[in-house]
Amino acid sequence: MVQCGGAGHSYHIAKRLSKNGLLIGIDRDEEALEVAKERLKEFRNIKYIHDNHDNIKDVIKKLNINEVDGILLDLGVSSYQIDEKTRGFTYMQNGPLDMRMDKTQELTAEYVVNNYKEEDLANIIYEYGEEKFSRKIAKNICEYRARKKITTTEELVQIIEKSVPKSNHEKYGHPAKRTFQAIRIEVNNEIKPLYNTVLNSIEALKNKGRLCIITFHSLEDRAVKQAYIEAEGRCTCPPGLPYCVCGRRNLGKIVTKKPIIPTDEEMERNSRSKSAKLRVFERIK
Repeated sequence: MVQCGGAGHSYHIAKRLSKNGLLIGIDRDEEALEVAKERLKEFRNIKYIHDNHDNIKDVIKKLNINEVDGILLDLGVSSYQIDEKTRGFTYMQNGPLDMRMDKTQELTAEYVVNNYKEEDLANIIYEYGEEKFSRKIAKNICEYRARKKITTTEELVQIIEKSVPKSNHEKYGHPAKRTFQAIRIEVNNEIKPLYNTVLNSIEALKNKGRLCIITFHSLEDRAVKQAYIEAEGRCTCPPGLPYCVCGRRNLGKIVTKKPIIPTDEEMERNSRSKSAKLRVFERIK
């Protein structure tokens, strides 16, 4: 069993595998791995890997494993990362502009905010944050940084607040939410490799093995959904062709035709679960 991110699920998985089975925990955040090691110290059937889930095929190959029984991908930022202000993920507390899930990588939010061209900033904020005031935010960021380097989350929040009309604040929540999401996605390259990561994960499964993916925003969910559709092998040829020419492959079946969402009880217990969606794919050889 392979788990990528989401240390909160690890205890239950490790317990079920405790008699026979191996849990491979992959996370790009070394601090998250340390938390998981402490939480799961009673178990001896776990391998902790500091890596990116995008490299899942290489990870299991290095462990001399050809196929796995199941994979859980828990995408997005963790509660620990959000709550720790020194990581720079949250717009609710002041901290350094960092946002790196893997603190060993070079690219930071500070670099993105202070060095990207205005047009590129606007495109990122619009595409990854679905923020309709992206042009205004990018323009104000560039005007501010021309006078002073932006180094803290508080500075960035203040720029965004001045860029978004106050009428939107109450209607759509905190004005910095979408821009912070967009910059975080850019820093950690969360979307571009995801489509291929899903397909690679499916190919790493044994027959009847399942891939479970938890997403937290529409861009992730869209990429997962499209990858599942391709993996199921649906023909994409134009109607009317006498035979299939698209070269589709059938890797299995989509188990969840619609995503599984949290219950009211779960959302009341954990408000951050409100946007979560679970999609499941079963490998068939």
